[in-house]
Amino acid sequence: MHVLEATNLTKRYGGKPAVDGVTLTVEKGDIFGLIGQNGAGKTTFMRMATGLTRRDEGEIKLFGEREPKRVSAARARMGAIIETPALYANLSAVQNMEYYRIQRGITDGSRISKCLETVKLTDTDRKKVRNFSLGMKQRLGLALAILSHPDFLILDEPVNGLDPTGIIEMRDLIKRLNSEGITLLISSHILTELAQVANKYAIIHHGRLIKSLTHAQLQEECKSALAVTVDDAAKAAVTLETALGILDYKQISSNEIRIYSPVSDPSEVTFRLSQAGVRVAELREVGDTLEEYYIKLIGGASK
Repeated sequence: MHVLEATNLTKRYGGKPAVDGVTLTVEKGDIFGLIGQNGAGKTTFMRMATGLTRRDEGEIKLFGEREPKRVSAARARMGAIIETPALYANLSAVQNMEYYRIQRGITDGSRISKCLETVKLTDTDRKKVRNFSLGMKQRLGLALAILSHPDFLILDEPVNGLDPTGIIEMRDLIKRLNSEGITLLISSHILTELAQVANKYAIIHHGRLIKSLTHAQLQEECKSALAVTVDDAAKAAVTLETALGILDYKQISSNEIRIYSPVSDPSEVTFRLSQAGVRVAELREVGDTLEEYYIKLIGGASK
């Protein structure tokens, strides 16, 4: 089931696109990572998805609904933290929760303690939010976002500014909520962090979607390999299999093969290929870290 379908979504400010024709789909059960630098358009996209910002072009479907009134009604099944959680600094965690419970017409008062327990904020007593750490404020914002039993949760930079302990706690919370059946769309400018929780990604740069991929595809893109440049890749492939027993490889082009199996002695590869009449021009180690992959990707995107 498609939870969110955005088609050619566009938003302009002063004639300049903040989001430029973005098309993506979030499916039920996903932890979908929206990656981009600050100012890339992530928050604007999320604001349009939640109805906080009007779109200039494109279509949004929520839970299969596309008619505006039905989309608006479907947003009742969503929870969100966009930018800074809207908290009352002079109230306690429980008082903040009670205020929003009443405002949203939630009759089950037990939801307050359940949500605070989920985010591990049951021991704050009467402590005012103004005295909370950033991590505690983020967790309280998350408690508010799940107060109404959402099926779909949108989190804008949920680990931004957190210390390592806070990041781990937020990561664990995200995984737990997903295991309980909540679909999540999470934005971040840190690919390495989202790679620890997300199963799908969309990378946005200057408002445009430049890459969509699954977690498995991301791992494949960053996989270490021995790249072999030859005059005949097809012939080299046969030699790798028959003479060296190498099966884990990929023919990139007519002149390049990447070997993913561990190779203890690269000179043996050169020797065997030469014996088979394949001319070897170059052997080199390839494979990016997640950071290198991301930088190369956005660096290669048109400005």
